[in-house]
Amino acid sequence: MKNLKVTFLSILIVCTMILAACGGNSNSASSSEKGSSGSGEGGKRTLRVSIGVNDKHPEYEAAMKFKELVEAESDDLKVEVYHSGQIADDRSAIEMLQFGSLDITIPSTSPLVNFVPEFGVFDLPFTIPNEEVADKVLDGPFGDKMLEMVDDQKLVGLAWWENGFRNLTNDVRPVATMEDVKGLKIRTMENEIHLDAWKALGANPTPMAFTELFTALQQGTIDGQENPYPTILLSKYPEVQKYVSNTSHVYTPFIFLFSKQIWEELSSDQQKIVKKAAVEAGKFNRERNRQVAEESLEKLKEEMTFTEIKEEEFGKFQEAVKPVIDKYKDKIGPEIVDQFLDEIEKAK
Repeated sequence: MKNLKVTFLSILIVCTMILAACGGNSNSASSSEKGSSGSGEGGKRTLRVSIGVNDKHPEYEAAMKFKELVEAESDDLKVEVYHSGQIADDRSAIEMLQFGSLDITIPSTSPLVNFVPEFGVFDLPFTIPNEEVADKVLDGPFGDKMLEMVDDQKLVGLAWWENGFRNLTNDVRPVATMEDVKGLKIRTMENEIHLDAWKALGANPTPMAFTELFTALQQGTIDGQENPYPTILLSKYPEVQKYVSNTSHVYTPFIFLFSKQIWEELSSDQQKIVKKAAVEAGKFNRERNRQVAEESLEKLKEEMTFTEIKEEEFGKFQEAVKPVIDKYKDKIGPEIVDQFLDEIEKAK
């Protein structure tokens, strides 16, 4: 009987130890799962950045600069940069920000017109004459006002970066005057203002996806296209285009956008770090973009015929597109257009 009691007690102790061990492992796993939820490596929050350009573009360099600045200042933030639309195209990336499924995107302002019509002001042709004026307008009260306008779209506008001036290439003839533009079949973005502007200049604009552009130029489906110099060079358009001109018809900024939903999850210190890094990387982007634009033009001149449009001829271009500006003034917002044009005049 005594031996039976000892045996029963031994069994009870062993069972108790097994249950404790199982319970301990269960608690440990639960704690581990909780710690990794919603965070990245080492418990850090990962901020994903989506951009449409490739990893040779100045915007990608600036995005990597943003990553460097954030990670140097924060112990709990990590940044991942995805180029070439690997996550989504610009419009889809903006929508992902609205749903909180993406943290950051830095698109040109044109896709934002679908969400905030006032951003069409940046598509008005032959308005901003040079980079110095662009900086003054964007870094002043008008630029701040435009950044705040995205707030109602579940977005946070943090800084202005630069895509640059769009310039014309074609495979038919040198373009030095408005007369030279007439009849050219020019690819444009799917943007009403751009389409009407080129029609006003006498061209035959054709909206087309950027991904289809090189093949269309190669096959002669269209005569030409318009983009900043770095994009023209990186896209290898000199292989299918003979002529390039400094039309500088539209200055396009990049806008640094953050998901409002995710922004509100960050601490105030994290917000300050991200905001500061976005602005500093934007300054780096402008400097680098302008340097690369100059370098790109010099390389384009080696492969294409460059034609300079004289200042007096620009006046004729501006006169021709005035009806286009008047047409879209009400759609964009008369107050915004007037303020934009006034700020440009002040900056000059």
